[in-house]
Amino acid sequence: MRRSVIGGAKRSSLFLLNQAHRSLHHHLGSSPSSSATALLLLLRRLSSSSASSPPPPNMSNPVTVQSINPKVLQCEYAVRGEIVNLAQRLQEELKANPGSLPFDEILYCNIGNPQSLGQLPITFFREVLALCDHPTILDKAETQGLFSADSIERAWQILDQIPGRATGAYSHSQGIKGLRDTIAAGIEARDGFPANPNDIFLTDGASPAVHMMMQLLISSEKDGILCPIPQYPLYSASIALHGGSLIPYYLDEETGWGLEVSELKKQLEEARSKGISVRALVVINPGNPTGQVLAEENQRDIVEFCKKEGLVLLADEVYQENIYVPEKKFHSFKKVARSMGYGDNDLCLVSFQSVSKGYHGECGKRGGYMEITGFSPEVREQIYKVASVNLCSNISGQILASLVMSPPKVGDESYESYSAEKDGILESLARRAKTLEDAFNSLEGITCNKAEGAMYLFPRIRLPEKAIKAAEAAKTAPDLFYCRHLLNATGVVVVPGSGFGQVPGTWHFRCTILPQEDKIPAIVSRLTDFHKSFMDEYRD
Repeated sequence: MRRSVIGGAKRSSLFLLNQAHRSLHHHLGSSPSSSATALLLLLRRLSSSSASSPPPPNMSNPVTVQSINPKVLQCEYAVRGEIVNLAQRLQEELKANPGSLPFDEILYCNIGNPQSLGQLPITFFREVLALCDHPTILDKAETQGLFSADSIERAWQILDQIPGRATGAYSHSQGIKGLRDTIAAGIEARDGFPANPNDIFLTDGASPAVHMMMQLLISSEKDGILCPIPQYPLYSASIALHGGSLIPYYLDEETGWGLEVSELKKQLEEARSKGISVRALVVINPGNPTGQVLAEENQRDIVEFCKKEGLVLLADEVYQENIYVPEKKFHSFKKVARSMGYGDNDLCLVSFQSVSKGYHGECGKRGGYMEITGFSPEVREQIYKVASVNLCSNISGQILASLVMSPPKVGDESYESYSAEKDGILESLARRAKTLEDAFNSLEGITCNKAEGAMYLFPRIRLPEKAIKAAEAAKTAPDLFYCRHLLNATGVVVVPGSGFGQVPGTWHFRCTILPQEDKIPAIVSRLTDFHKSFMDEYRD
């Protein structure tokens, strides 16, 4: 009602202005006085202003899709996108109406979330966390029988490093100094080169660290970040949110998702020819979603490329524990750079690590860190300032990050049980990866590279032309069309490759290897039966 009244009043004012304009023009004739001319011009301006003024704001709904930051609209995160939303609706349907769908459970193969799929946490890590969060039980006699001696000792060590022994208090914005000392020692033991605890920023998982660096490096769409295609959508989303330009470089599927420096040079030169200032290179090793592990010689070439071109090297190394083939080993980019003779001041390098992946899979604890080297003191102050805006990362995640980088050692009471748990998880993941890889490669029109590391397979699917046309008619990408049909028929959730980026004209999907081993045969069976049916339905 209010809007119609306002609109009516506005139309009435416009009508009266027009009437006054015509009447004045009629009375003045062809030779008006200067004052009358001024009045006529004023009326014209008022009439024009009233006609073009915007409608009053809708005070009952001040935020609309049209009025929010367009960078948010541009941002996409396929891992939790349309397919997962559909899966959640189907899960609710199964719960409300058992037996109503052609499957009895949803099998989530869409995201690297191990414990949601039945993986158990590492006992030592959880014992230390429990003791730190409830330190009063450390003095109780029965604690000695419930917890291992080394978990009790480690808890005391950690609590002594926390001001007030309070895990519910804020910490230093970079993280608790004693925990950063432990992580630096772990990095040094891993790489054989010194690490400085002041280079370490503890974060709520690796994702906030990535956002922090994008915020630092991007000031406009003229700032570009070289990213692998396929890539983990965190990078495209973060670049979009901060208003930069993603500069794609394509991994070579034919050579096991190889990273060719010639491709980096080509994309860098093309971006610079368009006036884009390329600031950094993102490398994900082991790869997500592609599962490849870079050879050390390849890493040397990448380091040399960044040094020569003046690029920050953003090394996503969160899957460093997930290596499944004996012929490949993980080498951190920092270790590679130091072995080439490059010191702290020769290369801007940021290494990301997380407690969410590896064999620990503590996604919900939100722990991680970035190690930054090669930045000037002035720039480091700005990074610290940005970290300080968030006060600090959560303390449980900080503790876990220190435990991941300093697990039980030979001679510790927990060492044997810890090693058995760790090896059991990693060996099972390797078997699951091989089973799914073989299953995909046995299907018509599907080829799948080996998962050398990480937690995913990224098979390529060659869809019949009839299926591609059906997808176009449905106004959807062909791989999304396939994944949606797969979910509706089987309850298996995978992510279409279009959410990660792919060579134009090729189609893929990402499938995790994380469902527990006793679930893998059901996934293979459902996938195989569905794929045969789908190909027959859409055969040209």
